[in-house]
Amino acid sequence: MGKVVWGIVAIYLAIGVALWSHQALAAPELVAFSDARIAPGTIVIRNSEKRLNLVQRGGTALRYSVAVGKRGKAWAGRTYITGMHVRPAWSPPAEVKRDLPHLPKVIAGGAPNNPMGVAAMTLAGGEYAIHGTNRPGSIGRPVSYGCIRMHNRDIADLFRRVGVNTPVIAVN
Repeated sequence: MGKVVWGIVAIYLAIGVALWSHQALAAPELVAFSDARIAPGTIVIRNSEKRLNLVQRGGTALRYSVAVGKRGKAWAGRTYITGMHVRPAWSPPAEVKRDLPHLPKVIAGGAPNNPMGVAAMTLAGGEYAIHGTNRPGSIGRPVSYGCIRMHNRDIADLFRRVGVNTPVIAVN
């Protein structure tokens, strides 16, 4: 194989190690999901249920528990994934920085105090992402500034199932 092919293989291996080392892969719950308006491959976030569904063929979805936006911060609408990032650095948005002025300007990727966890998928149209977390006890609660938090094992699982341009629908 050529150097380019080996380089690509090395990148995929590095991503795999970064996402899945020391973590068992998640086993999302397979649930019934029937809405003919929503195509397979779409992510549907149900804020009131604190659940994220990845719609599958045959009237099913893979369901994950998530943390959602706190009162007044949860959003609803349609968007799509614009970027996929392994152990991303995090810069607090202006609103977060205003509420928590002690936060540094940037928290390095992989740092224990980085709220993005092992991976993040950025969303079009704002400063929101679907990401892992350094606070697993927050899952199942309305606690974020609008981002969707997942257990690190769950974001690693979802990360390998979707890609850039995956549609995302959030409903209250």
